[in-house]
Amino acid sequence: MTGVRLVTFNVHHGVGVDGRHDLDRLTRLLAGTDADLICLQEVDRHFGARSQHADQAQELARALDRELTFAASLDEPADGPGRRQYGNALLSRLPVLDSRVHRLPGSGEPRTALRTLVQVAGGALSVTTTHLANRSRADRAAQAAVLAELAGASGVVVGDLNADAGAPELAALRARLTDAWTAAADRGDQSRRFSLHRGQGCTHPVRRPRVRIDQVWVPPGVAVTAARVLDGSAVSDHHPLQVDLSVTPR
Repeated sequence: MTGVRLVTFNVHHGVGVDGRHDLDRLTRLLAGTDADLICLQEVDRHFGARSQHADQAQELARALDRELTFAASLDEPADGPGRRQYGNALLSRLPVLDSRVHRLPGSGEPRTALRTLVQVAGGALSVTTTHLANRSRADRAAQAAVLAELAGASGVVVGDLNADAGAPELAALRARLTDAWTAAADRGDQSRRFSLHRGQGCTHPVRRPRVRIDQVWVPPGVAVTAARVLDGSAVSDHHPLQVDLSVTPR
Protein backbone atom coordinates (compact mmCIF):
# COMPACT_ATOMS: atom_id res chain seq x y z
CA MET A 1 0.00 0.00 0.00
CA THR A 2 1.16 3.54 -0.82
CA GLY A 3 -0.20 6.65 0.89
CA VAL A 4 -1.18 9.50 -1.45
CA ARG A 5 -2.72 12.82 -0.41
CA LEU A 6 -4.85 14.41 -3.13
CA VAL A 7 -6.60 17.79 -3.24
CA THR A 8 -9.20 18.88 -5.78
CA PHE A 9 -10.10 22.56 -5.95
CA ASN A 10 -12.07 24.82 -8.28
CA VAL A 11 -9.92 27.92 -7.82
CA HIS A 12 -12.24 30.39 -9.60
CA HIS A 13 -9.24 31.78 -11.52
CA GLY A 14 -7.64 32.80 -8.22
CA VAL A 15 -10.37 35.28 -7.25
CA GLY A 16 -11.82 35.07 -3.75
CA VAL A 17 -15.22 36.18 -2.48
CA ASP A 18 -13.68 39.60 -1.90
CA GLY A 19 -13.34 39.97 -5.68
CA ARG A 20 -9.55 40.14 -5.50
CA HIS A 21 -7.12 38.10 -7.58
CA ASP A 22 -4.26 36.91 -5.35
CA LEU A 23 -2.09 33.95 -6.33
CA ASP A 24 0.08 34.29 -3.21
CA ARG A 25 -2.76 33.42 -0.86
CA LEU A 26 -3.84 30.55 -3.12
CA THR A 27 -0.25 29.27 -3.07
CA ARG A 28 -0.18 29.42 0.74
CA LEU A 29 -3.42 27.45 1.02
CA LEU A 30 -2.22 24.75 -1.38
CA ALA A 31 1.23 24.54 0.26
CA GLY A 32 -0.45 24.03 3.63
CA THR A 33 -2.15 20.85 2.42
CA ASP A 34 1.20 19.14 1.72
CA ALA A 35 -0.62 17.21 -1.02
CA ASP A 36 1.15 14.85 -3.41
CA LEU A 37 -1.40 15.59 -6.14
CA ILE A 38 -3.16 18.95 -6.52
CA CYS A 39 -6.00 18.88 -9.07
CA LEU A 40 -7.29 22.31 -10.08
CA GLN A 41 -10.18 23.59 -12.16
CA GLU A 42 -10.84 27.09 -13.60
CA VAL A 43 -7.14 27.85 -14.01
CA ASP A 44 -6.16 30.80 -16.24
CA ARG A 45 -3.11 31.14 -18.48
CA HIS A 46 -2.70 34.65 -19.97
CA PHE A 47 -6.51 34.79 -19.96
CA GLY A 48 -7.17 38.45 -19.27
CA ALA A 49 -7.53 41.25 -16.75
CA ARG A 50 -9.54 39.13 -14.27
CA SER A 51 -6.35 37.17 -13.47
CA GLN A 52 -3.87 39.93 -14.35
CA HIS A 53 -2.88 38.03 -17.52
CA ALA A 54 -0.88 35.63 -15.33
CA ASP A 55 0.15 32.13 -16.31
CA GLN A 56 -1.43 30.76 -13.15
CA ALA A 57 -0.62 27.12 -13.90
CA GLN A 58 3.09 27.74 -14.35
CA GLU A 59 3.36 30.19 -11.45
CA LEU A 60 1.67 27.78 -9.03
CA ALA A 61 3.77 24.84 -10.20
CA ARG A 62 6.96 26.84 -9.73
CA ALA A 63 5.97 28.23 -6.32
CA LEU A 64 4.92 24.80 -5.02
CA ASP A 65 7.81 22.91 -6.68
CA ARG A 66 5.45 20.53 -8.49
CA GLU A 67 5.44 19.04 -11.96
CA LEU A 68 2.69 20.56 -14.11
CA THR A 69 0.22 18.99 -16.53
CA PHE A 70 -2.51 21.16 -18.06
CA ALA A 71 -5.61 20.84 -20.24
CA ALA A 72 -6.93 23.97 -21.97
CA SER A 73 -10.71 23.82 -22.26
CA LEU A 74 -10.67 27.28 -23.85
CA ASP A 75 -7.69 28.05 -26.10
CA GLU A 76 -7.55 31.29 -28.11
CA PRO A 77 -4.95 33.69 -29.48
CA ALA A 78 -3.75 36.24 -26.94
CA ASP A 79 -2.49 39.81 -27.15
CA GLY A 80 1.02 39.10 -25.94
CA PRO A 81 3.06 36.03 -25.03
CA GLY A 82 1.47 32.61 -24.90
CA ARG A 83 -2.16 31.80 -25.67
CA ARG A 84 -5.32 32.80 -23.86
CA GLN A 85 -6.26 29.60 -22.03
CA TYR A 86 -8.58 28.37 -19.27
CA GLY A 87 -8.92 24.84 -18.00
CA ASN A 88 -7.74 22.08 -15.67
CA ALA A 89 -4.31 21.53 -14.12
CA LEU A 90 -2.60 18.84 -12.10
CA LEU A 91 0.42 19.70 -9.93
CA SER A 92 2.32 16.58 -8.92
CA ARG A 93 5.02 15.83 -6.38
CA LEU A 94 5.08 12.30 -7.82
CA PRO A 95 6.91 11.66 -11.12
CA VAL A 96 4.61 12.12 -14.13
CA LEU A 97 4.80 9.20 -16.55
CA ASP A 98 2.23 10.34 -19.10
CA SER A 99 -0.43 13.03 -19.58
CA ARG A 100 -3.18 13.35 -22.18
CA VAL A 101 -6.03 15.77 -22.82
CA HIS A 102 -9.44 14.41 -23.80
CA ARG A 103 -12.19 16.61 -25.21
CA LEU A 104 -15.56 15.87 -23.63
CA PRO A 105 -18.88 15.79 -25.52
CA GLY A 106 -21.55 18.42 -25.04
CA SER A 107 -22.78 21.81 -26.19
CA GLY A 108 -21.97 25.15 -24.61
CA GLU A 109 -18.64 25.85 -22.93
CA PRO A 110 -15.96 23.37 -24.07
CA ARG A 111 -15.01 20.80 -21.43
CA THR A 112 -11.92 18.60 -21.10
CA ALA A 113 -10.56 15.75 -19.01
CA LEU A 114 -6.87 15.73 -18.11
CA ARG A 115 -5.69 12.13 -17.61
CA THR A 116 -2.29 11.94 -15.91
CA LEU A 117 -0.34 8.81 -15.03
CA VAL A 118 1.92 9.24 -11.99
CA GLN A 119 4.46 6.92 -10.48
CA VAL A 120 3.82 5.48 -7.03
CA ALA A 121 5.88 2.94 -5.11
CA GLY A 122 5.56 -0.36 -6.92
CA GLY A 123 3.56 0.89 -9.89
CA ALA A 124 1.50 3.73 -11.32
CA LEU A 125 -1.75 5.57 -10.65
CA SER A 126 -4.04 7.22 -13.22
CA VAL A 127 -5.77 10.45 -12.15
CA THR A 128 -8.29 12.23 -14.37
CA THR A 129 -9.07 15.87 -13.51
CA THR A 130 -12.16 17.51 -14.99
CA HIS A 131 -14.88 20.17 -14.79
CA LEU A 132 -18.26 19.09 -16.14
CA ALA A 133 -21.05 21.09 -17.81
CA ASN A 134 -23.00 23.32 -15.45
CA ARG A 135 -26.26 23.64 -17.40
CA SER A 136 -27.17 20.36 -19.10
CA ARG A 137 -27.79 17.06 -17.31
CA ALA A 138 -27.65 15.26 -20.65
CA ASP A 139 -24.21 16.73 -21.33
CA ARG A 140 -22.99 15.72 -17.86
CA ALA A 141 -24.26 12.18 -18.39
CA ALA A 142 -22.36 11.89 -21.68
CA GLN A 143 -19.26 13.39 -20.07
CA ALA A 144 -19.47 11.05 -17.06
CA ALA A 145 -19.59 8.06 -19.42
CA VAL A 146 -16.31 9.19 -21.00
CA LEU A 147 -14.74 9.68 -17.57
CA ALA A 148 -15.72 6.14 -16.57
CA GLU A 149 -14.02 4.78 -19.67
CA LEU A 150 -10.88 6.84 -19.00
CA ALA A 151 -10.76 5.58 -15.42
CA GLY A 152 -11.07 1.95 -16.48
CA ALA A 153 -10.57 -0.52 -13.66
CA SER A 154 -7.92 1.35 -11.72
CA GLY A 155 -8.11 5.12 -12.32
CA VAL A 156 -9.16 7.97 -10.01
CA VAL A 157 -11.55 10.71 -11.24
CA VAL A 158 -11.63 14.12 -9.54
CA GLY A 159 -13.03 17.57 -10.11
CA ASP A 160 -15.99 19.90 -10.12
CA LEU A 161 -18.75 17.70 -11.50
CA ASN A 162 -21.55 20.29 -11.14
CA ALA A 163 -23.83 17.57 -9.74
CA ASP A 164 -24.26 15.72 -6.47
CA ALA A 165 -22.56 12.33 -6.25
CA GLY A 166 -25.98 10.66 -6.26
CA ALA A 167 -27.29 12.51 -9.32
CA PRO A 168 -28.71 10.28 -12.11
CA GLU A 169 -26.28 11.71 -14.67
CA LEU A 170 -23.28 10.35 -12.72
CA ALA A 171 -24.54 6.76 -12.90
CA ALA A 172 -21.63 5.72 -15.16
CA LEU A 173 -19.15 6.73 -12.46
CA ARG A 174 -21.08 4.97 -9.69
CA ALA A 175 -21.11 1.77 -11.75
CA ARG A 176 -17.30 1.54 -11.71
CA LEU A 177 -16.00 3.75 -8.91
CA THR A 178 -16.65 4.67 -5.27
CA ASP A 179 -17.36 8.15 -3.97
CA ALA A 180 -14.39 8.96 -1.70
CA TRP A 181 -16.39 11.12 0.70
CA THR A 182 -18.83 8.36 1.60
CA ALA A 183 -16.01 5.78 1.75
CA ALA A 184 -13.93 7.74 4.29
CA ALA A 185 -14.38 6.83 7.93
CA ASP A 186 -12.72 10.08 9.05
CA ARG A 187 -14.46 13.16 7.60
CA GLY A 188 -14.86 16.86 8.23
CA ASP A 189 -16.33 19.83 6.38
CA GLN A 190 -16.93 23.59 6.58
CA SER A 191 -20.65 23.66 7.37
CA ARG A 192 -21.64 25.67 10.41
CA ARG A 193 -22.50 23.95 13.67
CA PHE A 194 -26.26 24.10 13.23
CA SER A 195 -26.37 23.85 9.45
CA LEU A 196 -28.71 21.28 7.92
CA HIS A 197 -25.79 20.37 5.62
CA ARG A 198 -23.28 19.70 8.38
CA GLY A 199 -21.25 16.55 7.80
CA GLN A 200 -22.31 16.20 4.16
CA GLY A 201 -19.05 17.38 2.58
CA CYS A 202 -20.58 20.37 0.81
CA THR A 203 -18.08 22.55 -1.05
CA HIS A 204 -20.12 25.34 -2.64
CA PRO A 205 -20.84 28.20 -2.17
CA VAL A 206 -18.17 29.10 0.36
CA ARG A 207 -20.28 31.35 2.62
CA ARG A 208 -22.96 28.71 3.28
CA PRO A 209 -21.95 25.47 1.51
CA ARG A 210 -25.02 23.47 0.51
CA VAL A 211 -24.00 21.37 -2.52
CA ARG A 212 -21.34 18.68 -2.88
CA ILE A 213 -20.20 19.14 -6.45
CA ASP A 214 -16.43 18.81 -5.91
CA GLN A 215 -15.68 15.10 -5.69
CA VAL A 216 -13.10 12.32 -5.79
CA TRP A 217 -14.01 8.89 -7.20
CA VAL A 218 -11.76 5.93 -6.51
CA PRO A 219 -11.48 2.43 -8.03
CA PRO A 220 -11.08 -0.93 -6.28
CA GLY A 221 -7.59 -1.08 -4.85
CA VAL A 222 -7.69 2.53 -3.60
CA ALA A 223 -8.89 2.94 -0.01
CA VAL A 224 -9.86 6.30 1.50
CA THR A 225 -8.51 6.88 5.00
CA ALA A 226 -9.72 10.47 5.45
CA ALA A 227 -11.64 13.22 3.65
CA ARG A 228 -11.68 16.90 4.59
CA VAL A 229 -13.37 19.92 3.08
CA LEU A 230 -10.85 22.69 3.71
CA ASP A 231 -11.56 26.41 4.06
CA GLY A 232 -11.20 28.05 0.66
CA SER A 233 -13.26 31.16 1.41
CA ALA A 234 -10.29 33.53 1.12
CA VAL A 235 -9.25 32.41 -2.36
CA SER A 236 -12.24 31.03 -4.35
CA ASP A 237 -16.01 30.57 -4.49
CA HIS A 238 -15.50 26.85 -3.73
CA HIS A 239 -13.91 24.99 -0.82
CA PRO A 240 -11.18 22.45 -1.67
CA LEU A 241 -11.62 18.75 -0.94
CA GLN A 242 -8.63 16.87 0.48
CA VAL A 243 -8.52 13.08 0.59
CA ASP A 244 -5.91 10.68 1.95
CA LEU A 245 -5.69 7.56 -0.17
CA SER A 246 -4.07 4.19 0.38
CA VAL A 247 -3.17 2.85 -3.06
CA THR A 248 -2.48 -0.69 -4.15
CA PRO A 249 -0.42 -0.01 -7.30
CA ARG A 250 -1.45 -1.50 -10.65
